[in-house]
Amino acid sequence: MSLYILPILFLFIFLYAHAKKVNCYDTFINGAKKSIPLVVDIFPYIAAIMIAVSLLRTSGITSLLADFTSPIFNLLGIPTELIELVLLRPFTGSGSYALLNDVLLTYGADSYISRCACVILGCSETIFYVTTIYMSQTKVKKLLYAIPVALICSIVGSILACLLCKIM
Repeated sequence: MSLYILPILFLFIFLYAHAKKVNCYDTFINGAKKSIPLVVDIFPYIAAIMIAVSLLRTSGITSLLADFTSPIFNLLGIPTELIELVLLRPFTGSGSYALLNDVLLTYGADSYISRCACVILGCSETIFYVTTIYMSQTKVKKLLYAIPVALICSIVGSILACLLCKIM
């Protein structure tokens, strides 16, 4: 059934556009033309985030921060092996998946640590990346509450992920 969802969706869109007398090809081309300036606008923000994350990982700051904060995270129920993942997830998606790959290779796919890592990645978001991209396009500059609330939600999600993996 899932193999047919995308073709049915495309067919529905084309039929709906035809009923509304919208030229799909011209609309697609106009949208594609607008994407080039968008990519040029957001590229510096993406580059800055990628460089910052790379510097943090390469310098070993994330490992030191994970070691320093491990008593707090352990008290919250998050295993020491996953602290670096929890700390990096708000910054980078690809870096998080690289850490997930390391966890899966080290502990095996069926271990408690690996299950927690998978659920943490599934219930969290790359907060700073998303904020950078969306806010750069909407010109919103007042993020006084948005980022702290998102970070708190990410930590709560990680705690609940580990709790649920423990009891299930």
